[in-house]
Amino acid sequence: MGRLMDILLGRTKPVAPDLDQLFALPSAAITLQAAASFTPTGHGAVCFATVEGGAFDQLHREVRALLDADADRRGAPVRLERDDYGYSWLVSRRSPDELPQLVTDLHAVNSSMEINGFGPQLLCSLAGFRDEGGRPLALVYLYKRGTFYPFAPLPGGSGQRRDNALELQIKAVLANDLRIEQDLGRWFPLWGAPGL
Repeated sequence: MGRLMDILLGRTKPVAPDLDQLFALPSAAITLQAAASFTPTGHGAVCFATVEGGAFDQLHREVRALLDADADRRGAPVRLERDDYGYSWLVSRRSPDELPQLVTDLHAVNSSMEINGFGPQLLCSLAGFRDEGGRPLALVYLYKRGTFYPFAPLPGGSGQRRDNALELQIKAVLANDLRIEQDLGRWFPLWGAPGL
């Protein structure tokens, strides 16, 4: 009866996060390159509502140690950054040909935060891409929805604008590779996101 009432009243249960969806990114990247000429940048990040205090400082140290222990890791370790809107980002940078390792980094950060009780603060994760002309694109995973969406900011200019036509093209291209967020109202712009 409860399920019937939920359906009749239009209420839906929130989708449980499925972090394993992140592991679909490497195969989606192949489709993305073949269909739209976008390739991975090697940059990715996990965004969360800023958390203060000793428990988070300890978690941040644990996440850094986990990711820095990867013997094959090249470049800078994962970094904690804050954006202009007050959100925190754990940013990982790898070489462009290491997308599977980047995805493992993103999964590890999300899992560590979830296990340590910071799941409610998790907002999204992103992996960066660029085409031959240098246009940026992010594939964004919404933690609380278990879905992806493309975000394509337009470079230059004084305002914050996005390439909606490209985003819809990428949505169609990746429909069979990723669980795409169908509610376009949830395709939030990530202006100035680290990792993009």
